[in-house]
Amino acid sequence: MEAIIEMKHVSKMFKDKKAVNDLSFRIEKGSVTAILGPNGAGKTTALSMILGLLEPTEGEIKVFGKAPKDQSVRDKTGAMLQEVSIMDRLKVREVLDLIRSYYPNPMDMESLITLTGLQDSDLKRYAEKLSGGQKRSLGFALAMAGNPDLLFFDEPTVGLDITARRRFWDSVRKLAGQGKTIIFTTHYLQEADDTADRILLFHKGALVADGTPDEIKSRIVKRSVSFMPRQDGPGFRQRLKALPLLTDHYDRDGRIYVNTDDTDLALESIFAEKLEVRDIRIDQGRLDEAFEQLTVNQEEAV
Repeated sequence: MEAIIEMKHVSKMFKDKKAVNDLSFRIEKGSVTAILGPNGAGKTTALSMILGLLEPTEGEIKVFGKAPKDQSVRDKTGAMLQEVSIMDRLKVREVLDLIRSYYPNPMDMESLITLTGLQDSDLKRYAEKLSGGQKRSLGFALAMAGNPDLLFFDEPTVGLDITARRRFWDSVRKLAGQGKTIIFTTHYLQEADDTADRILLFHKGALVADGTPDEIKSRIVKRSVSFMPRQDGPGFRQRLKALPLLTDHYDRDGRIYVNTDDTDLALESIFAEKLEVRDIRIDQGRLDEAFEQLTVNQEEAV
């Protein structure tokens, strides 16, 4: 598939600190990629270099096959950063009209309003008078004003209520369905798990994991089967402990959880031994567990 972004051995130094360390990856057209990592992991620095706001100390970055600062690249790129500076004494509609005028093929105003959830009443207000959530919606609209093919969202749902968050991610999925390429950062790991096709996990400026959410969880986190015993007791526990595919088990919230590398075979062994259990559930692991293992204990994960 067509590569929209290519990073080859990119590093960035700030005085004596290496904020980004030898990054290499490709992002393909129409994909939704989440860049995750703890504070100070290098996420914002990497995005800033891709956007042409910072120059790499080493390595090469290509966006649409060109340098990030190329005007043709900027015409096809939209960004919603954590802090959105809005000009005072301009109404929301005036701000949007101004930004749209900078692009050769801007998104029409009606589509922009529908996509971002702005209300007619919002358009008539001065931009600096908007609430925090409304300003985030305006930031989304400004990112979309040029009808870009490549979008960057840096912590896009901070300050949004549940309804606004859901509407935002529904809009992101629609944009991806139109073939637009989307990159976002978030501290809400469930958003990445639900929305991203691919996750790039950063730690101390380096890329420590790259894959789909399920691939990352399956590599790092033990899967588990949980159930309720029909009749618990020492005999049941001994039979459970003797099953060959179960690495350990524990109790939580009235349920028994057993960790395993293969949930299908674990269930087969439970049924083969005729253990009397009910209300069986399979837990594939959570992204926050993978995140913690990779960033807190990186050597073990690698």
